[in-house]
Amino acid sequence: MMPKYTGPDGVLLVDKPSGPTSHDVVNAVRRHFGVKKVGHCGTLDPNATGLLILVLGKATKLSDSLMGQDKVYEGVITLGKETSSFDVDGDILSETPVPPLSCEELTTMALDFKGDQMQTPPMVSAIKKDGVPLYKLARKGIEVERPPRLIHVYYFKITQFQTPDCEFEIACTKGTYIRSIAHDLGQKIGCGAHLKTLRRTVSGSFNVRKAYRLERILEMEIADLSKALIPLDQLRESTLTG
Repeated sequence: MMPKYTGPDGVLLVDKPSGPTSHDVVNAVRRHFGVKKVGHCGTLDPNATGLLILVLGKATKLSDSLMGQDKVYEGVITLGKETSSFDVDGDILSETPVPPLSCEELTTMALDFKGDQMQTPPMVSAIKKDGVPLYKLARKGIEVERPPRLIHVYYFKITQFQTPDCEFEIACTKGTYIRSIAHDLGQKIGCGAHLKTLRRTVSGSFNVRKAYRLERILEMEIADLSKALIPLDQLRESTLTG
């Protein structure tokens, strides 16, 4: 008979650095504290930074509710270069001069992305086809049909532009690929584009301002971890109001 879980319960807000995968962060926390029941709510690509919600113990039962909440991101889109993965990690497929543009013109173009839309997931993604992640197929040069998914963009703002980089902020529903929006913006302009940087700042009612840097977390003792966790009662309120 398996021993009953007696570890800490709650949510840990992590400010993920660039480099590790979301699963790497989960494993690091699990190993450091010796806690078996740890999961995350919403994958961030390795190069992406910002808010990663970890659930520990009994909080893992609320994982689906937390994962389904709306998100806010900020980042940089580079115009003029199209890549195979739609982001900076991919191979450059084309390079095109960036036409003369103002921040106001880009902002107007970004308005067209607002609202409901069907988005086709990129091949370089963790979605599985017959149990195999698409990115593994993409590495072999295999492309398969991906059913489009309904997403909603609440707003998409270009906050600053200095050729070829535009800084942006976007609020959207879960499952939205910001890489794809960067790619589509480049197609709309006619010069191609890719996602250079991405940072998640908000997920539901949780903000990255309240998150702990991973480096700081891995310096904590178990007693510090318990103090850093958002307790279950507060967590349930967040899932109802977020």
